[in-house]
Amino acid sequence: MGSGESPFCPHCGTPQLFLAMENQSVETGGEPAIAADGKPSTGALPPPRPQQVDWKTAMRCALLVAAIGSVLHLASLRVDQLSPVSVLWILSASLITLGLYRRQRPAAWIDARVGVRIGLVVGLCLALGLGATMAGWALVARYGLHSGSFDAQRAAQFAEAQKMAQEWMAARSMPVAPEMLALEKTPEYRAWYELCGAAFGAACLMGMSAVGGAFAGLLRTRRGPAI
Repeated sequence: MGSGESPFCPHCGTPQLFLAMENQSVETGGEPAIAADGKPSTGALPPPRPQQVDWKTAMRCALLVAAIGSVLHLASLRVDQLSPVSVLWILSASLITLGLYRRQRPAAWIDARVGVRIGLVVGLCLALGLGATMAGWALVARYGLHSGSFDAQRAAQFAEAQKMAQEWMAARSMPVAPEMLALEKTPEYRAWYELCGAAFGAACLMGMSAVGGAFAGLLRTRRGPAI
C-alpha cells in the first residue's frame, strides 16, 4: 500500500480486500482442513522423507573399492604372491565399502537392508571392473605382447569343461550328437560360453557382495539420524 492505494473504496468506503476463511491456517484462527481420510489437517504438505542412502557417497566408495580390486586382480596375473591379497580384497569388498561410507557419513543410517543395497552396487562395480580388466589384459597380451599364453589358458579351460560335460552325459547314457561337438568348436559357441561364464560370475559376485553387505550392516547397525 506504499503506492498510495487504499484497501477501501474511495467513493463509498467499502473494504476492497477479503480474506477467505478456508485459506487461513489453524494458527491464525482458520478452520482445520479435512484430509482425504476424514481427519483434520493443517493443509500443509508433509515434509519429504529423508534419504536413507547417500548414493553419491556410496557410489564413490564402491567405485574406489572396485578399482583397487581390479588392479590387484590384474597384478595377481603377473605376480602369484598377490593372488591371496586379491581374493581377500574381493571377498571383503562390501565390508570395506561400508567402512568408508560410515567414515564419510558418520550420522548415516546403516542396517542390514542398507548393507544389502550398497553390497549389490559393490558387486556390480566389481563385476564390471574385473570384466573390463580381463578384457583389457587379453587385448594387451594378444596384440601388444604377442603372447599366446592367455589364449592357451582359456582353450585349456574350455577343453576341460567340455570333457567334464561329455563324461557327465556318458555316465547317464545320454548320447552326444556329432553336430553338438562340431558346434562347440566354433568361435560363436566359445563367445557364448565366455559370456555365460561372465554373467554367472557377475551374479555370484553380486550375491556374495549382498551377503557381505548385510553382515556389515548388522555389525554397524546404528539408529542414528537419517541423512
